[in-house]
Amino acid sequence: MAQQVCIFAENKPGRLERLTKILKDAHINMRAITIATSQGFGIIKLIVNDPVKTAETLRAKGLTAYLREVIAVLMDDQPGGLQKIAEVFARKEINIEDAYGFVIKDKNQAVMIFDVEEMPEAVTLLSKAGFILLNDEELYNL
Repeated sequence: MAQQVCIFAENKPGRLERLTKILKDAHINMRAITIATSQGFGIIKLIVNDPVKTAETLRAKGLTAYLREVIAVLMDDQPGGLQKIAEVFARKEINIEDAYGFVIKDKNQAVMIFDVEEMPEAVTLLSKAGFILLNDEELYNL
């Protein structure tokens, strides 16, 4: 399992700049980011080199930040790579709540981050299907 940092933020100009400055000043490196907004507020989700330090640093600066366990799956960066993972979930009717990914250019691989309803079952199924699941250390050392 890996951890993502979730930040609740008002959707206003300058909010992302403030967040990224805090991270830069704390020497925190982002591997992936996703931002979703609705009704003037948003959730920013980050994969970073040190999730615990990130959440603590952001909270110390007055931001609402928390950690959430997610599944980080290593996959081939080729047509059908994601379909193989989706098939495992569909077969057992595991609902995907949230997902995003990033490419590892020099390795022809990608990492997909999943938040699913049945986390323990999904981890077991993916492992049995032969997928490599990354923990925090493995994820951030790619």
